Amino acid sequence: MTDLSAADEKTAEKLFQAYVHKQQIDKEQIPASLDKQQAYGIQRALTAKKIHTAGEELKGYKVSLTSPETQKLFNSTTPLYGALMSSALSDGIIELAGMSSPLIEIELIFIAQEDLSPADSIADILQKTIVSPGIEVPDSRFDDWFPKITLGQVIADSAVAGKIVSGAPVSSVSYERLEDIQGVLRFNGEEIASNSSTAVLGHPALALKWLVDELAQHGHTLKKGMYVSSGTFVSPRKLERGYYTASYEGIGEVALEVI
Repeated sequence: MTDLSAADEKTAEKLFQAYVHKQQIDKEQIPASLDKQQAYGIQRALTAKKIHTAGEELKGYKVSLTSPETQKLFNSTTPLYGALMSSALSDGIIELAGMSSPLIEIELIFIAQEDLSPADSIADILQKTIVSPGIEVPDSRFDDWFPKITLGQVIADSAVAGKIVSGAPVSSVSYERLEDIQGVLRFNGEEIASNSSTAVLGHPALALKWLVDELAQHGHTLKKGMYVSSGTFVSPRKLERGYYTASYEGIGEVALEVI
């Protein structure tokens, strides 16, 4: 890791001010040409500001671009990650007016019961985590952002982290149990999207393994108690006021009310 340039530090501050004041900013304010190294450096500086200035805690990470379709949207060949802060953990009720440009996705959420390291196999990782049915609400500091911002802008903005809702967790989940399960998103009781867990890098556990290895490359560890929103089963939908449920075959269901 290297020190940020003055320009990148200024970019981190712009994103932080937009985050704190819940104000959208024009895409032109953040360089579209940021490369991955720059963008992750800005994200780390942004996370540090959220901790040291806004008094938040780092509660985990989200994994994005876990399908060929979403990678193509942002000209990427790999996933990316963003930090989830304490304010990202929702109790299942979200005020739409308090969000900027929110979407909704259905994702399994892994919760680490021990620290994870690159030395851990997939089987080790599953043994050291519990899994819960989840909903992610991506949100960006950019106005009219999806899919109109660059990969570097997405990474710098904490992978457009917004909120997550985590349902009742299940322990001792095997690789086979998570393989090719159906996830269904309903809005006011009506099914609006569904797909298989194979949409997430072929298997959600592979997304978690990718994150553990990628964090290590940046000098970070997935620690005990941290949450990981592992990647969406379906294409993102615009968040609206109403009642959502996300159900996962053999895992359970979680609800979100948007007011």
